[in-house]
Amino acid sequence: MNVAEVTAKAKVLLEALPYIQDFRGSTFVVKYGGSFMDDPDPVTRARVAYDIAFLAACGINVVVVHGGGKAITKAMENSGLKADFVRGLRVTDEPTMAVVKKTLDEVVNREVCDAIASAKGRPKGLSGESVLVCQKLLTDDDGNTIDLGYVGDVTEVKVKLIKKEISDGFIPVISPVAEGYDGKPYNVNADLAAGRVASALRARRLVYMSDVPGVLSAPPDPESLISTLKTSQVDDLKKRGVIDKGMRPKVQSAIRALDEGVQRVHLIDGRLPHSLLLEIFTDKGIGTEIVHG
Repeated sequence: MNVAEVTAKAKVLLEALPYIQDFRGSTFVVKYGGSFMDDPDPVTRARVAYDIAFLAACGINVVVVHGGGKAITKAMENSGLKADFVRGLRVTDEPTMAVVKKTLDEVVNREVCDAIASAKGRPKGLSGESVLVCQKLLTDDDGNTIDLGYVGDVTEVKVKLIKKEISDGFIPVISPVAEGYDGKPYNVNADLAAGRVASALRARRLVYMSDVPGVLSAPPDPESLISTLKTSQVDDLKKRGVIDKGMRPKVQSAIRALDEGVQRVHLIDGRLPHSLLLEIFTDKGIGTEIVHG
């Protein structure tokens, strides 16, 4: 290795230093989702886990909320059930809910925990039912009446339970299943769940990892990435169809989280190698940052 290469590596570490110093002791909530979770290449899946373990090693309190939409759809197909979506949210009847709970709690949560453990992190898998309470979702993000079955809107996060796992040195890994007021399990959109968890913990950062680069002004062109999105611009982008489908709950929960004390929200592409570290520990970042304004 020549001197230039060694110096370049040192510069990367030095660029990260002030961020590591500043973020030490802060709480970050990471929404772990997107097609990279289903990538057959174990290297792709492991990269995100290593990034999460890196954040924890830097003294950041990392809380993971995972999705699992593709795994649920596949499990439903195997059970002879048809997936149906309304505005990016899954319609969930009782048979679907049984598949959702089993897939999220017993399959996806375990896979995420195993990946983080393989990176020498200390994950602690938590069924969302143990830390999330919800009411039945009755309206969409535009205020229209909606009935999706067993789909919930998180009303309470049991912060003490999550904070205890953090203080014991663990990385809590939460599945997006909540307990309804009727005692039954409800499917919760993982983006919305991550936003509620971040708000309840007063997280410094909320990071959504998916399979798009961020908010694109001319999708699917990656060159049209909006690097900084102000909350005042969101309504216009919705009307124009720029923010649509699966991006709607992400952006909606981002705004809610910002209003409730989260400092900044990031949307990044989990398929890009080490996108989490690049977004957090470099001056320019690589995704969309949503801020007040």
